[in-house]
Amino acid sequence: MKHALLFLMLCFFSHASDAQEIQVYFSPNGGCEEAVISKINSAAKTIDIAMYYLSSANIAHALVRAQQRNAAIRIVLDQGQEIESASKSGYLIKHGFEIRYHLGFGLMHNKFAIIDGETLITGSFNWTQTAQERNEENLLIIHDESTISQYQQRFEYLWNTSRIDLRDARGLAAAPAWVCTTFHLFCGH
Repeated sequence: MKHALLFLMLCFFSHASDAQEIQVYFSPNGGCEEAVISKINSAAKTIDIAMYYLSSANIAHALVRAQQRNAAIRIVLDQGQEIESASKSGYLIKHGFEIRYHLGFGLMHNKFAIIDGETLITGSFNWTQTAQERNEENLLIIHDESTISQYQQRFEYLWNTSRIDLRDARGLAAAPAWVCTTFHLFCGH
């Protein structure tokens, strides 16, 4: 009887910990932005981000704070974000971030971040105020080593096949963006 009780307790706690491996959020106003900021705020070492559209001031400010805590942050965005006026890429560059832009012919439509190699944030949720307040979107926070490893490999691919931003820290163009985009060059790299 004692062994059966111990076995049942182990099964229960095993399943209870599995339930904690994925957290689910929905927008509008379902806590997606707050969950992203909470995970950024918990970062101790690294944050790798592949994001189609990043225009949330709150998330950009959280990233700057994480950088000030000495977290190493790498960001790959869709190439349209380089000239998009609402994009926070220029703001982040002014704060010393290296931003890279995807060179593919289609959209870099990923929406994920890896925090300290232990937490994956993914889903349809763009890091924008519109996604937070109006769009029907979803966000998953996953703590599964195998899944995170696959996303990390994809991030490394995106990082290594993207080019750096063509603006200097003051936001001035270093080379015409169309040159690098059209000819798929690693300008300034």
